[in-house]
Amino acid sequence: MTRTWDPIRELDALRRQVEQIFDEHNTWSKPFTRFSFLPGLSARSYPLINLAEDKNNIYIEALAPGLNADTLEVTVLDDVLRLSGEKPSISEDVKPEAYHRNERSAGRFVRSIALPTPVNSDGVKAHYHDGLLNLTLPKAEEAKPKQIEVKVG
Repeated sequence: MTRTWDPIRELDALRRQVEQIFDEHNTWSKPFTRFSFLPGLSARSYPLINLAEDKNNIYIEALAPGLNADTLEVTVLDDVLRLSGEKPSISEDVKPEAYHRNERSAGRFVRSIALPTPVNSDGVKAHYHDGLLNLTLPKAEEAKPKQIEVKVG
């Protein structure tokens, strides 16, 4: 039995091979690396978040221990949430070359998160306690589900 050439099958096989190469060599996309405070793709991985929603609100929990709370900024524009702030180093007295191991990143961070629906930015509530930033973002009225009356007969 001879098999006919199928370009779609060949392209799909090529796509799988390319994805496998990126998965094996993609060290910068891990959720948290020591380069999380550098500009670029890895900067978007801090702070780590959980995002959930119900019919009225979007809820975000951001895991961000050790932040300087005075530098923490939360802004909402359209349907994008922007978190920024600064995480101070443990000790200003210890020079970077003196560390045997330094896995705790420090410095400024910025993370932009696309929200699933537009929100009412005037009603956003933010609370930071014990390294956890909790946000409640009320959905804009046009984004809330509307109950449609169905007339029978």
